[in-house]
Amino acid sequence: MGDRRELLNDSQEALRLAMDGRISSLWTNIPGLITKVDFAKMTCEVQPAIQGEVRDSKGVYSFVNLPLLVDVPIVFPSAGGFSLTLPMKAGDEVLVLFSSRCIDSWWSNGGVGIPMEYRMHDLSDGFAIPGPKSLPKAISAISSTNVQLRSDDGATYLEITPAGVVKVKATTAEIEAATINLTGDVVIPVGKTLTIAGINFALHKHSTSTNPSGVPV
Repeated sequence: MGDRRELLNDSQEALRLAMDGRISSLWTNIPGLITKVDFAKMTCEVQPAIQGEVRDSKGVYSFVNLPLLVDVPIVFPSAGGFSLTLPMKAGDEVLVLFSSRCIDSWWSNGGVGIPMEYRMHDLSDGFAIPGPKSLPKAISAISSTNVQLRSDDGATYLEITPAGVVKVKATTAEIEAATINLTGDVVIPVGKTLTIAGINFALHKHSTSTNPSGVPV
């Protein structure tokens, strides 16, 4: 069967072609690669990861990169005065969702207002959501039972289990607070030390009336 574009006398085919042409201009979502991040504005530049098809003056079709998407608002989980931010960088994969209406007025002013332009499903109105992974960048060793906030390599993580256990794995854990309250038992495993103000309590001695005491047992 020949190219359906040649079936110009088929009214149903002509209608399908017209619908295909209209749908092809409606952008819904597309994976992309970060090229630059502006944390001050919470925006990024994204190169769409799916190429578009174009036809030259001779009717020859070829695939080319879609235009770079600029000033794309980044979507971090955020509500109630709290936010979870991620250190996005060039090369990270994102999913870009396109608004059904122009977002320029909302992005500049917030609140509710009329659209500055009447474009719809346009490449100019995307939101970047970090997280999707192509197969070459898939995360390994994902827990099927526990929640984790983790590095991609799994070497560092904060984990919550269904049994109510919270586990932190890191090279160093730092806590800065005016007061730290511990309401449960504190257990230091054998071979590990507790150091306070430079004093190693596993080796700490007390003065006695005659000689220093021995180390704790």
